[in-house]
Amino acid sequence: MANETWNKIKKAVLGDPKSVKKKTVKTTKSPKEIATENKEPYIEVLTLDIDAQNPVQGAFELEWNDYFVKELRAKGFQGATDEDVIDVWFQQICRNIAINEWENTPDNPGPSTFVTKTDIGDGKSEIS
Repeated sequence: MANETWNKIKKAVLGDPKSVKKKTVKTTKSPKEIATENKEPYIEVLTLDIDAQNPVQGAFELEWNDYFVKELRAKGFQGATDEDVIDVWFQQICRNIAINEWENTPDNPGPSTFVTKTDIGDGKSEIS
């Protein structure tokens, strides 16, 4: 009997649980949403997949906003689509990492005849 009375009180205060609709409100924003709202460039590596049979093969999944693509285009990166611009930029990063690593290995036979490295000061180099 006390349980029945308690259930009546809960129903009167909270309403019938069968008729109450739950409402989900998204209160957190992703870093991409925040950057976009602030009109700032955004890029992130979401996943890295490696081929288990051939570990030198793999793929990156990237996420970016329009402001990042606009920044790349303003700095001279070209492409017919946003994806093309991102691809050119990412390939250049990979090339630079590979060249830098290759130049710093003991197996390096010496300066390359097809790559020119120019010291442009302030601890920076231009590779062409």
